[in-house]
Amino acid sequence: MNPDDELCLCFHVTRRKVENYLRLERPAAPSQLADCYGAGTGCGWCRKLLVKLFEAHKAKAEAELPDAAEHASGRGEYVRAGKGTPPAGATPVI
Repeated sequence: MNPDDELCLCFHVTRRKVENYLRLERPAAPSQLADCYGAGTGCGWCRKLLVKLFEAHKAKAEAELPDAAEHASGRGEYVRAGKGTPPAGATPVI
């Protein structure tokens, strides 16, 4: 996943925004990443990736994330399985 790819497809939050938030705000818990433009508070699909970024930041390591197309496809399966509902204005489910 590139820095400008959307990590949170519901609220259009990019990987770059989350990484900058981690660097500047230094949240104590992954749940505080919701303060970064609402990341993770929509359908819930991106929460695992937010935790990965949080843990990698704490360990001063690089997070292994899927590419953008794989991420969007996985979200589609997740939503169609009834595990989350994207809010109005979210990136459409593919």
